[in-house]
Parts: sequence; structure tokens; C-alpha cells
Amino acid sequence: MGEGYKNCCTWWSSSSSSMKLLLFMVPLMIVASGFVSILGSKTSTWVVFPNHSWSSFSSSSSSETRESSAKESEEMVDLHSRMVMVGVQDKEEALLNVDQPILNKSSSPPLPVEAVQVQQSDGSVLEDGLKISMAETPKVAPMSESVSVPMKAMRPKVLTKLEKLEAGLQRARVAIKEASNGNQTDPQDPDFVPPGPMYWDSKAFHRSYLEMEKQFKVFVYEEGEPPVFHDGPCKSIYSMEGNFIYAMEVSRQFRTKDPEKAQVFFLPFSVAKMVQFVYVRDSHDFGPIRKTVVDYVNLIASRYPYWNRSLGADHFMLACHDWGPETSFSVPNLQKNSIRALCNANTSEKFSPMKDVSFPEINLRTGKINGLVGGPSPSRRSILAFFAGGVHGPIRSVLLEHWENEDEDIRVQKYLPKGVSYYDMMRKSKFCLCPSGYEVASPRVVEAIYTGCVPVLISEHYVPPFSDVLNWKSFSVEVSMSDIPNLKRILSSISTRQYIRMYRRVVQVRGHFEFNSPPKRFDVFHMILHSIWLRRLNVRIHNDQSGVTN
Repeated sequence: MGEGYKNCCTWWSSSSSSMKLLLFMVPLMIVASGFVSILGSKTSTWVVFPNHSWSSFSSSSSSETRESSAKESEEMVDLHSRMVMVGVQDKEEALLNVDQPILNKSSSPPLPVEAVQVQQSDGSVLEDGLKISMAETPKVAPMSESVSVPMKAMRPKVLTKLEKLEAGLQRARVAIKEASNGNQTDPQDPDFVPPGPMYWDSKAFHRSYLEMEKQFKVFVYEEGEPPVFHDGPCKSIYSMEGNFIYAMEVSRQFRTKDPEKAQVFFLPFSVAKMVQFVYVRDSHDFGPIRKTVVDYVNLIASRYPYWNRSLGADHFMLACHDWGPETSFSVPNLQKNSIRALCNANTSEKFSPMKDVSFPEINLRTGKINGLVGGPSPSRRSILAFFAGGVHGPIRSVLLEHWENEDEDIRVQKYLPKGVSYYDMMRKSKFCLCPSGYEVASPRVVEAIYTGCVPVLISEHYVPPFSDVLNWKSFSVEVSMSDIPNLKRILSSISTRQYIRMYRRVVQVRGHFEFNSPPKRFDVFHMILHSIWLRRLNVRIHNDQSGVTN
């Protein structure tokens, strides 16, 4: 190729007639290359990874772009959000990478994200989100200064509404990354808990939360009638279904009535209400619930373009009922692509920490938390560990078999004697045992946190709530089912100094689990919303018609 250009230059200096021909050819080559460049700017390849994380790769042949993006891709923000986002739209965008998911242990260390390469049909490779041609780009020899070739001024691209939303999300990613790297000073925030080991990265979390408050908008589909839609229980073990739906629908800060301004779309159905009003009791027929969900998704997909645009990747559902995961299986893309906020965060039932949200199960018998929050200091807690509850599932059976009425330090009972308060027993205990029942989630986790009792999580395949932000290992104890016989030894080995640290951290994170009506900053409603916001940050929605101005 280099020899050809050398011959071209020699021929240019020796032939005036050939010079005229070249003057004609050069503008044509420029126009043709510009046309290819324009086509290339619209090319985007969607890649679905085995972990169901979505990525959009934009094509580019610029070496400057490759070098810039490769440098940016080496930087990483650790919110411990268990998700992966790769791909950039242009050389000015920064790449936000967060940790790979953990499936069972919230205390696992973060893992780095490696470069991703995807082979194209034309022999090129997508690497770090950019299309790299396997052939070297030819270099054009400079022309004489006396010859000028007229070029059309390029018009600045007019961004679509979707592209503007994505640009706003990209700015948030950059701000979070800079905060994590210590390049930003956190503004004074009286509501923010002081940083500590209970957060994976308190600076990144704080900046992410502020960015959420600044720009996050949710469109709630208005289709559907109560009680199955736009309604839910508010005074039961599934109370967060109804309370979240209600708080979301009346929110002036986060809800938008204009779907073009929304980063996510909420499917406002209650699984608990479906079980109550759609499911035929004792029929063992899940068909009516499945049909309800399928019909609803088909309805909103036919009325709006947003579900089909992303195949549900920017949509979310929320369910605290045990059948929440099964309900999502009714529509394949709802389970595979959408954000599923679930109490029953069981990785053995296809819960994906990188795209799904684990939120706490809170048993609000009166609909309020009055009288539930607070407890004595560590020095006034005389019981080592406490549990009271029925036999539900294999873990509780093992727990009761080994410890029921067996030890004064490990108080394990099916039922408390008359006149003995369940919450008073928690307040007298240093550690509260929180074994899974038939499903992995248990309201005892939040009850322990409310009363200042260090939770002991005894479960399999459970992802604790808000693990993207909170380091559960710093304020709780995780015990496997096989270690139940060793409970006393495990808990007794925790020094008084370490226990007091854990107690103080439980008190510090308690506000993130408190239910308030109306919601308060950093409480459970906002933490659920923040987890959804994080998942949306790691999905880039691509519109095939991005060249059309809306």
C-alpha cells in the first residue's frame, strides 16, 4: 500500500493531465469515505452476555478513539453492584465498570472486569466497546498547498430524546467514578450516615444517590385496575409491595407522566394481590396468574414503543410474595432482561444479582414501625442468641433439632411462653438468628436490625438486601446450614470489642431499612429505588432509529 502512494506522488509531479483527473477523484473519495463514516456511526451491535447483562457496542475505526476508550476502560468504580456495563458511544464517553456478581456470599471481594471481544462477520473485532478493523487504515499523502478541495461543513448531530437520557446517565457514571477515585468533595449532607466499613464505597454510594435525586425518572403504566394493579398489601409480611406501589405513584420527585423523560418503566402489579384475587385457592394451577401477566405485558407493548425498544431491559417489577420469581417467568423477557425487585432473592431460582434487586421483607402488622425501632445498649443484652418460630423449611428443622430448649445462651423455641414478648427477647439478645423458611427471605432480618440485634443469616443461595451498597459482613454474621451445630462456638468466638463494632454498625445502617410514610431520604423506599437506578446505569438502551429527530 505504501509503494502505491509513492508512485502516486511521482505521477502527480510528472503529468499535468493526470493532475486534473486526481482533482476530480479526491473529492469523490472524500464524499465516499464520509458516507461510510456516517453509516458506521449508526452501526451498533447488541451483545447479550451469559449473565444477561446488556451492552451496546458502537462501531468506529479511529485509532484515537480506541486509545482513549482503552485507557478509560482500565478505570473502575466499585459500588459492588454486581453488574457489568461495557460499551461506549464515542471517544468522549467514560467507561464505567463495576464488579462481577456474587451469587451467595455478600462478603466476597470485588472482581475486575476484563475486556470483552466479539468477532464480527467482516473479520473485525469489537473490543472494549469499539469496532477495530483488522486491516490498517491507509494514509493519504498530503497534497500541494496550492490546491484546495472544497468540503461541506459537518452539521452537529441533533440528539434524540433517548440519546439525551443516555447522555445524562453517562454524566452520572463519570461523576460516580470520580467520587470513587476521590476526585470530588462530598457536599455537606445532614441525612447521610458517616462513612464506614458497612459500605463498599461510601463516596461512590453518596454521589450515586445524589445523581439519582437529580435526574432519575420513573414512568408508571396507568393501565390495569385495582386490586391487582396499582394496589398491594400494606399491613402484612408482604407490606412492601403495596407501600412501594403507593409511594411510587404519588411521588412528585421521581414519577413522570411523560414516558419520553423516563429512564425506567414500572409494571405496577402486585403478586400478593394476584394470589388473593386471581389464583384459585388449592387449585395448584398457576395458569390464571401467568395469563394476567402475559396479557398485561402484551397490552403495554401494543400501546407504547418502550417495551419492544429494549425488550424490557429498562422495565422493572417488584414483588415480595414468594411467587414473585415464578410470576416473572410468565414472560421470558421479563425474567431474562427486566429488573426484578424481589424479596425472594434466591440465586438457585434464577435471581441474577447483576440485574435484579434484593429488597427486605418487612412485617408491618399495623402499617407503621412505631414501637419497633430501638433497643438497649450492648451491656444490657444478656442473651447470646435468640430465635422463635415454627418449622418452615429444611433449615429451621435442623436449627430446632439441635438447639430447641437445649442451651440458656442459645434461646431457640418454636413458640414463646404466654406473656413473653417476641420483640423484648430480641432487645435482650446480642445476636438474632434469621434462618430461611420455605423461601430464603425472612422478616427477622429487619426485625433484628430495628431492635439493634446483630442478625445471623442462616440461608442458602440468598442475596441480602442492598448488597450492591452494603457490606453485610461488617454488621452481620453469615452461617451455612452445615454450621448450625457449631452456632455457639461461632458466636462465642466473636470478641466483645468486635461485637460492639457490629452493634454500632447495625444502628448506623438501620435508617436504610426503616419504612416511612411519606418516605424520607435514604430510607427503605429510596434504597430500593437506588438499587433500581444502579441497574439502569449499567444498561445502555439503543434505538435503531437514532438518526431520526424526535
